[in-house]
Amino acid sequence: MKHYDVIIIGSGGGSKLTRPCANLGLKVAIIEKGKLGGTCLNHGCIPSKMLIHPADVATAVREAHRFNLYPQQQFPIAFSDLVQRVNQTIDHESASIAPLYHDHPNIDFYPHNAAFLSDRSLIVNGIEITADKIFLPIGARPLIPKIKGLENTPYMTYYEALRNQTLPKKLIIIGGGYIACELGYFYQAMGADVHFLVRSSLLRKEDKEIQTAFQTTFSKHFNVHFGVQPEEVTFQDNTFTLKSQEETIEGDALLVAAGVRPNTDHLGLEHTSIQLDKNGYILVDDHLQTAVPGIYAFGDAIGRYLYRHTANFEGEYLFRTLFEQPSNEPIDYPPIPHAIFTHPQVAGVGKTEQQLQEEGIDFVKGVTKYSNSAMGSALQDNVGFAKLLFDKSTRRLIGAHLMGEEASDMIHMAIAFMNKDATLDDMLRTIYIHPALPEVIRNAARDAKKEFSLSD
Repeated sequence: MKHYDVIIIGSGGGSKLTRPCANLGLKVAIIEKGKLGGTCLNHGCIPSKMLIHPADVATAVREAHRFNLYPQQQFPIAFSDLVQRVNQTIDHESASIAPLYHDHPNIDFYPHNAAFLSDRSLIVNGIEITADKIFLPIGARPLIPKIKGLENTPYMTYYEALRNQTLPKKLIIIGGGYIACELGYFYQAMGADVHFLVRSSLLRKEDKEIQTAFQTTFSKHFNVHFGVQPEEVTFQDNTFTLKSQEETIEGDALLVAAGVRPNTDHLGLEHTSIQLDKNGYILVDDHLQTAVPGIYAFGDAIGRYLYRHTANFEGEYLFRTLFEQPSNEPIDYPPIPHAIFTHPQVAGVGKTEQQLQEEGIDFVKGVTKYSNSAMGSALQDNVGFAKLLFDKSTRRLIGAHLMGEEASDMIHMAIAFMNKDATLDDMLRTIYIHPALPEVIRNAARDAKKEFSLSD
């Protein structure tokens, strides 16, 4: 059995440990059966945003009439060239990682699948290995719902949708979460006729006020079929047919975006004492340690926060507390932000209003429209708004939610304020550039001040 100081399965979030540990002189095995860089680089955040930016440009051209500009509304789109360019960039970036591993004297790279034989041993490419510490940033993959006939059709998940070089005429999407909304926006901006089949609502995990406003706005520009649950899918003559009790719909492409599942079912965890929850996510303690001492899991595989930025935070925590500056401090998550890159953009951090109500926390909220600011008016954003939530007793900002132009950037003001435990008074003492879009945040804070005065 070959012994290492550290074994890492997964090269996405695992990158926060691989070379940093090796640079400390530790002998490291990195195991990755797929493309190096993980989901974010190859099948997620990065390629999707490289595709969505051109969608934003195309949308800006089509909506230029709002600014009394009238460019040609029908313009050629080199769809295949766009997808090829993006994925060539991604593939080059992924391919650049392996030489870094091969050239490092303390790293052994195994481009294979790994499986546990017992709590402390793994088999990879016929070699049995063990380590003092084992890390499982193994990620997640698309969840495929059980729909009759679906498995016998050439449907896409986000894996294929980000590399597909043929623009569909009519794309059917099963799902209403952020993956569905982002990719549906991209394809429609490129010229496809996109139809969403949504069981309940769009972006149902967002703050309810944001979710309702987004659903209303999005549904005006996209074909959203609510209350639809496909029961059977067939594919014949290059046409998908989806049948449900409510309706039958046909299209030449199908994207399944019904969520994700953790990559825990092919790792041989049944040969270990590692525990999983009912959905297959790895159970860890407040040090990200599994039920087996010395084995840690983080990122999508533990199901806490399915974002690359939280996986990075967790990986950096493990490197710091286990290797760089050893300590017994538990992981302490700051406010966790997120953004959805569709049209309009959505972003949030901290508590939602419904969470505060469920937890019985007294709060005061401030809400303002983008159009009530000079820059919001200049941008002609008539649907965007910002919502701030403050703890009534401490006046601290505990939640922020935005919909509209640049929401993914604007939310960082709220992230910074919350990380510094800022109060409403701190936010109002801040000087905001006039006329810049962050005045929307200030105006929401001013609205909250009025609400505090009414509640006193």
